[in-house]
Amino acid sequence: MKVTVVGAGAVGASCAEYIAIKNFASEVVLLDIKEGYAEGKAMDLMQTASLNGFDTKISGSTNDYSKTANSDICVVTSGIPRKPGMTREELIGINAGIVKTVTENLVKHSPETILIIVSNPMDTMTYLAHKTTGLAKNQIIGMGGALDSARFKYRLAEALDAPISDVDGMVIGGHSDTGMVPLTRMATRNSVPVTAFISEARLEQVKEDTKVGGATLTKLLGTSAWYAPGAAVSAMVQAIACDQKKMFPCSTLLEGEYNLNDICIGVPVIIGKNGIEKIVQLELNEAEKTHMQESAEGVRNTNDLLEL
Repeated sequence: MKVTVVGAGAVGASCAEYIAIKNFASEVVLLDIKEGYAEGKAMDLMQTASLNGFDTKISGSTNDYSKTANSDICVVTSGIPRKPGMTREELIGINAGIVKTVTENLVKHSPETILIIVSNPMDTMTYLAHKTTGLAKNQIIGMGGALDSARFKYRLAEALDAPISDVDGMVIGGHSDTGMVPLTRMATRNSVPVTAFISEARLEQVKEDTKVGGATLTKLLGTSAWYAPGAAVSAMVQAIACDQKKMFPCSTLLEGEYNLNDICIGVPVIIGKNGIEKIVQLELNEAEKTHMQESAEGVRNTNDLLEL
């Protein structure tokens, strides 16, 4: 199992580290445009192998896509990070050009690969990959919902004063501060609705804290977060590599599901060896349907800025 991660910055390197530590891939290739950067990150990570007990080979390359040939899974993290005060949507002008070039080069050398898009604005970059690579819809996955749901569960556990392993919850919709749709109605603690433990007002606060989860970290850190995004990607890569049939909310191309067409947005999907193997249709209530449609409108407005 060969995995390529494009972009050896904080998110890409964390992703490579988590994949290696889980020890399910034979090879991880880190690629970056900065001379020597990916090579240095790869060497540093390989020097942890004996300490962390993994045998995955990690190598680095400066912009040589031939080194990525025959990758089973390719992760695209490249692009400029979001800075304080910058919305994901403001990133589109620069990142669209980067993602288009990167994905075309990856598919040239690995035509059967499954792409996981992390670059922001993520839903729009996933849509761009669909429009430019020629890959089947099941082979292109946007990461955002997996990360947003992890942040949701963190906030739920905090509000419940419960171990996070007790908590389950999901965020659908666009991967943006205004587009997320945390499904508070469906959130549970060991199968019991969380409303049995916390008030509606506290649950509403959890929802709002989740929606600004990325912006909160950007304000604290001065740049985008990297540990949780890296972990979210590695979980998705493992689900594909090990054919786990796991359910994640991910940005996927919809063709009528959720009454949406020709858009990539976060919905629950089953992920296995073929990438997206099934789109799960949830029974949303009227408020959730409205929020989903509003989220889709925001994603479409960003998509309209693409030069396709």
